[in-house]
Amino acid sequence: MTTPLQGRKREAARNDGAILAAARDVFIEDPKAPISAVAERAGVGISALYRRYAGKEDLLRTLCHDGLKAFIDAAVDGGDMNEGWDALTTFLRNVVDADVHALTVHLAGTFTPTPEMGADAVRANELVERLVARAHAGGRLRADFVLADVTLLLEACAAIRLPDRDRSVQLRRRYLALAIDGMERDDADPLPGPAPEPAETNWRWAKARQNAQP
Repeated sequence: MTTPLQGRKREAARNDGAILAAARDVFIEDPKAPISAVAERAGVGISALYRRYAGKEDLLRTLCHDGLKAFIDAAVDGGDMNEGWDALTTFLRNVVDADVHALTVHLAGTFTPTPEMGADAVRANELVERLVARAHAGGRLRADFVLADVTLLLEACAAIRLPDRDRSVQLRRRYLALAIDGMERDDADPLPGPAPEPAETNWRWAKARQNAQP
């Protein structure tokens, strides 16, 4: 038998899920959208939203941190695989399917990260660095592929966004497969231009830190 307290908790959980799902869609479409647009999309009153989140920045932090945690989970799952190439490519496929990178591309630099987010970002980087190193050690990943290539590759896949969500997923998988084919070792045909530098892939977060300084 469901008690009134249990019923309220279930309703609160449903509302929170609806708010986060709506916020994800709203802010990916328009990072500058007002928080009222999230409440409207979620079908909840603005007061219900403010009971959970102090404001837009708090909501953005939650969204991005949830995406970062999903990214870490995908890296951990990939790391459990025995073969380095399989570990890296499975991780890439899982991240693209989860569409977590779209949040980073659209929302990075629009809010001030918490220290916990910073620590998780460091952990995520370390996990992916290990995946790339293992794939190199296995001899199948091309020698000129670097850690920062992962970030830009995922950004490129996240940029594929059509009104039809299922079609977007299909096309992201298609172009990720093309990218993975190009990642295989080919010493006779080096990649053009220098590899990306970390500063070139982290500029949005650096901008957020600068904006946060008094």
